[in-house]
Formats: sequence, structure tokens, C-alpha cells
Amino acid sequence: MNFRAFEKDVDEIISRTLAEDIWMINVGSQLETSRKAVELAEKYNEGVYAAIGLHPIHVTGSLMKNKLDPEELVAQESIKKFDIEDYRKLARSKKVVAIGEIGLDYYYKPKTKIRLEEFKNQQKQVLSEQMDLAKELDLPIAFHCRSAHEDLIEILKAQKVKGVIHCFTGNLEQTRQYLEMGFYLGFNGIIFKQIPGLNWTEIIQKMPLGKILVETDSPYLTPPVANQERNEPLLVRYVVQEIAKIKQVSYEEVAEITTQNAQGLFNL
Repeated sequence: MNFRAFEKDVDEIISRTLAEDIWMINVGSQLETSRKAVELAEKYNEGVYAAIGLHPIHVTGSLMKNKLDPEELVAQESIKKFDIEDYRKLARSKKVVAIGEIGLDYYYKPKTKIRLEEFKNQQKQVLSEQMDLAKELDLPIAFHCRSAHEDLIEILKAQKVKGVIHCFTGNLEQTRQYLEMGFYLGFNGIIFKQIPGLNWTEIIQKMPLGKILVETDSPYLTPPVANQERNEPLLVRYVVQEIAKIKQVSYEEVAEITTQNAQGLFNL
């Protein structure tokens, strides 16, 4: 809700979402979207919360110019380096329940070995700084990881942090490793897509429901059954339905347990 994609009808969408007893955590991708997430959360007594952080695709702009996203609030070129004090100030709000979305993203990367090494090291450094902030504030972390699970797993083995691997795209072995370290795995509309090397049915069947979180990644990854282009919080119901179908349990059971999981992790 804190992205430009919702600027014309954000209050309407939040109102109808809360009317269906669906709560939301709006996730920051940079300072401005983090600030907007906090501002939105503070307008509501309950049901709307914020996570703050600097997304890895915004960390290495000088090394790799990613395609700018018109749905965000701020263009990549205007983003400064991570300033921990900016985020520390935002975290003073009681509505901030997590640090995120932070992590590693190697999907688009430089072609030369030297630039690639610097690209990865920059992301790892900023990730480390943001994990330190999460530990300082005793907040969970929403991790973004794309084409970088092996590196993230190695980093997390040496850290004592709690959180969720958002928009999970790891394989079965990576699933096992994250679960052994105590992390939750977040599933959204991406489970309706066919991705080479991934078997959503096997992964979801084999992992405990008590370690699953459901999400939307709005305005992205809209479940195809929704028959609309822009994703929104209400459409999380389709993710719940799909997980219930895969695990052969009721919709109500998935909704109840994943809600309890989120309440426990984010202290809601």
C-alpha cells in the first residue's frame, strides 16, 4: 500500500481489507517507501503495520542499473547509501514490527568477475548492517532472496536472528536448512507459477504448517485466479486456498495457523 501503484485508492483498499478481518504489514523497499509504510500504519489503530528496510536491488545501483519500477515511490538513482540512523528513527514508531525487505538479489548481475564480487560484497555489507539494526531493536526480519540462497544460508548460519524468507523460491534442501535455523517461509502468488527446478507441491506438503506465512507481495505476483492485474491484500485468500489444497486441510485451518504464526513472529 506504500507504493505508487496504490496512491489513488490506498484508503479504500485498506478499509475493505480490514472489513474482511485481513491485516497487513506494508513493507519498505527504501527509505521513502519505509517512511510511507509507517505513515500509513499510524493512521489505523490496528490491522496495519510496517516493516522498514533497504531492498538489495537498491544497494548496488552504481554497479548494476536495474530496470526502474514505475510502481515504487522513488527512482533508483535518487536512493542514497544505507544510513542506519534514518531507519533507527523510523523504528521509534510502535507500528514498526520488522526490518525488511532486506537480503540478497543476484538475479541481475554484472558480467565481469571483479564487478560481480564487488556487487555481492556491497549487498552483503548492507545486509549485515540491517541485521545489526534488527538485533539492536529486537525485531524480526523479512528477507528477500533471489538467486542467492546458498550465500544467504551461509550468512544466517553465523547470525542469531529471527524472521521469514519472503516470497520463498528455494529448493527442498534449502527449505530444510532454513527450517532447521528456525525461519518461517513466506508464500504468495508465485506458487501459481512454474519455475524450473522447483516443486511447490512437494515443498509445501513436506514442511509444517506452523512454519508457513501467507503474503501477497502487492502489487506484484497476483494469483491468476483473481482475474485482475494489480495484486492487493484481499487476494491473500487465494494463496491460503492453494496451500489448503496442497496440504489437504481446510481453508480455515490454514488461515488460523498462518495468522497465529504471523502474530507470534511479529508480536502482533
